[in-house]
Amino acid sequence: MQAFLTSIAGIGFALLLTCSLAEAAAPAAIPADGHPWGQWRGPSRDGQLNGPDWPESVDSKHLTELWRFALGPGYSTPIVSSNAVYVTETRDAKTEHVTALERDTGKQLWTTEWAGSISVPFFAKANGDWIRATPLLDGDSLYVPGIRDLLVCLNANTGEIRWKVDFVETFKSSVPTFGFVCSPIVLGDFLYVQAGGGFVKLNKHSGQVEWRVLADGGGMNGSAFSSPYFANLAGKDQLLVQAREKLYGVDPQSGAVYWSNEIPAFRGMNIVTPTVYKDSLFTSSYGAGSYPLAVSSAGDNLQVKETWKNKLQGYMTSPVIIGDDVYLHLRNQRFASIHLPTGKENWVTEPFGKYWSLVAQRNRILALDETGDLRLIDASPKRYTELSARHLSDDSTWAHLVVADDQVLVRDLKGLTVYRWKSPGQ
Repeated sequence: MQAFLTSIAGIGFALLLTCSLAEAAAPAAIPADGHPWGQWRGPSRDGQLNGPDWPESVDSKHLTELWRFALGPGYSTPIVSSNAVYVTETRDAKTEHVTALERDTGKQLWTTEWAGSISVPFFAKANGDWIRATPLLDGDSLYVPGIRDLLVCLNANTGEIRWKVDFVETFKSSVPTFGFVCSPIVLGDFLYVQAGGGFVKLNKHSGQVEWRVLADGGGMNGSAFSSPYFANLAGKDQLLVQAREKLYGVDPQSGAVYWSNEIPAFRGMNIVTPTVYKDSLFTSSYGAGSYPLAVSSAGDNLQVKETWKNKLQGYMTSPVIIGDDVYLHLRNQRFASIHLPTGKENWVTEPFGKYWSLVAQRNRILALDETGDLRLIDASPKRYTELSARHLSDDSTWAHLVVADDQVLVRDLKGLTVYRWKSPGQ
């Protein structure tokens, strides 16, 4: 239980559509105003980045501190626009705060707050009672999930609150026992999120609820730990929604369920964000192992089929796919690579780190574990090769790592540190 609340700081797929959903060919889309990290797991919501090649090391010559900003505790991923960084925190176990900082200097631009806190069960106390889901930046709107199942839309330029939705009040559902951990996703004019004891579609401009499906009541057994992902599989646009016991393919327009598949997990801790590989999706869970589900047409319907299964068990870390291979951190604290066409293990390391957040660029992976260790890894199916490593923080670093242009952002429990990452002389 030590980290399942933290890695799931999930959240928000800032996809700006200028065409219909049927015309959208892929989930990857940086909004028109160029947010370099506007949602959970980055621009394409899968931990993948494009751009110039990364520097060859994370040592002090290549990775230099720009500024640091002190904060109260929180697990949300920092959100980065062209000129600002947005961070969340919980203060005095009473209020949640969102703060905008100047990206190059760390100067505070504005801060907004509201009442919000819970007390998680005793067995999860080590994870804390603070804000954990990651906001989403779409245009000049910042959507922030509060821990008590509250979604707040802010003007990203001023911090002014545009609207709020209290899902517990709206649906008379139970407060999620472990807090609001799902990260919202945007498609066109609508926002989708696992909240209110189900999966909800809202008008992103007004907060008006369009529909709720997959209702489970919330509370202890219904709280989601994962975040939705958009994909076109077998010719149909769909949102991949990982609930506690099943993974669903949901029509973004109507909320109709195209397909579902049971994903067994210890105590329903399905945390991994689904990852797409061709017309399949890959997932891994505590107790069930790892496997892809192939999605195919069956007349007017869709069906899913497990193509292979591997005993390796993912837990909290959402994997990255590079070429035909998936790279994932396991429940037993090892890092592994699996060949996706066959399910054969490429390699498995010795244990280190309880949780890793992963960012990939071509054949490189940057990984941050919860102890503050940063690793630059060669993404090769032949062997595990660590190119460079560095200890950055003595405070826990459960929030997801961010790489935005030539900056690396590390959120620990006591603040945010922004680094410049470049080759000497660049």
